[in-house]
Amino acid sequence: MVAKIKRTEQQWVRILSKNELPAITSVATMLDKFSDNDTASIPYLSKAILHDQGLSSCLLKVVNNTPRIAVSRVNTVSRAAIVLGIRAVKNICLTSKVLGGLLASQNLSPEIHHRLTMLMANAFYAGLLAKMMVPNHSEDTQEQVYLAAMMYNIGETSFWSTPNECANILIKEAGLPSEKFQQRCEQLLSFDFNALSIGLAKTWNLGELLIKSLDSPESRTVEMQTISLANQLSEAISQPPENKLIFDNILKRICVNMKIEVKFLKQRIEQTRELAIQLLSAYGASILEHHIKPLPVASDFINPVSSTFLLEISKERALLTTVKSLTQLCKQSHNINDYLTLTLQQSAITLGFDRCVFWMLSADRKKIEARSCYDKAGNLQTLHRCLHISNNVNLISHVLEMDKAIIVESPRDPKWSTYITIELTKLVAGGTICLAPVKLDNKIIGIVSGQHLSECEKISADDFSQFCFLIEHLNICLSFIAPR
Repeated sequence: MVAKIKRTEQQWVRILSKNELPAITSVATMLDKFSDNDTASIPYLSKAILHDQGLSSCLLKVVNNTPRIAVSRVNTVSRAAIVLGIRAVKNICLTSKVLGGLLASQNLSPEIHHRLTMLMANAFYAGLLAKMMVPNHSEDTQEQVYLAAMMYNIGETSFWSTPNECANILIKEAGLPSEKFQQRCEQLLSFDFNALSIGLAKTWNLGELLIKSLDSPESRTVEMQTISLANQLSEAISQPPENKLIFDNILKRICVNMKIEVKFLKQRIEQTRELAIQLLSAYGASILEHHIKPLPVASDFINPVSSTFLLEISKERALLTTVKSLTQLCKQSHNINDYLTLTLQQSAITLGFDRCVFWMLSADRKKIEARSCYDKAGNLQTLHRCLHISNNVNLISHVLEMDKAIIVESPRDPKWSTYITIELTKLVAGGTICLAPVKLDNKIIGIVSGQHLSECEKISADDFSQFCFLIEHLNICLSFIAPR
């Protein structure tokens, strides 16, 4: 039965672009004729848009609901292009056709319709969140990031808009964890939705940034990270993960990119949510508004991870809880940052470290740089430190060379005198520190450090043993998610 209803990825791209969503294909083809930077083309673009009365009307509604430098009400398409820019106008037109085309889908079961509208809302919200996350980039780049983030999952969204037997089978398993559900879809369809998104993006000429973000999701450019993080955030707001730490880590990574504190990020997210609801109304897609949810609260998570609770129980039980959480994470996430966040935060809380830090090893192995830092209350701290390894023997080079954890009870101990550099003296600050290597696929990628900053507070032998055990378990978990 399933074999008879299977279609190839290319067949799906052809069906969706030509038969199911022809309006999107038509407007994408029309818009592609006009250069984003050629102001001389504005009259011709305006004329092309005016041929579609519904599209031109929607464009003006959206333009007049879009935050911008104070100008009088925009009443013409050409004026809209001058005020917002050609790329922004093209994005509004494309967004209008995408929302309209997908919402026009008929003969869908209630369950499939719910998933379709949820994914549509998530995508639209992701686009606006991505734009919010690059405030210092040019308007042109902001528009590129918006479109790429909004269309990032267009393959899956389009799939659910088309009545088909595969969708009827897969919707019954939509309650699975996200990663398992995607694996089940790939198993049944013989291709993944990411490939379908790439096919549609190329057919509709949606831009190199979108295609690159789909082809190279692990790219470290700010734009690529923004597209991925915006979609992760949108999905996590819509369907909070079981573990609150996963959600907190998404916020933390966005804060690092934007160089702002979490409380300010949350304010901007709420402002973006209000804008999303306002714009959906202008697009004639108010049916999606209820899917644009506020930030989740503690009760929305199955495992909120209470610091108070962990402090009340013994270190042994707390350690066991963390080990179980790391093991459980292997079933839910392949993102190394989720594992590091959980380990650092719970190490700091359980062992009472003033500072627990992950230091990433540079590609040339000449330095390590602080990437994440938590205090004993489990709060994220800002630490801008870089420790150099090359040209001298020090604690860091020693840990990397010996590939084992060490504890330095006093920087003045003669045992470590030749290993303590000026940089390390400033870091240890007269307290105590323990260090352990972190490995991915048996290759050291960094170091975790735990510190007491006061001379009066020492790291006990038991605490050091538990610290080593936890980092060893972290390395085991990372070995399971390492790419093969």
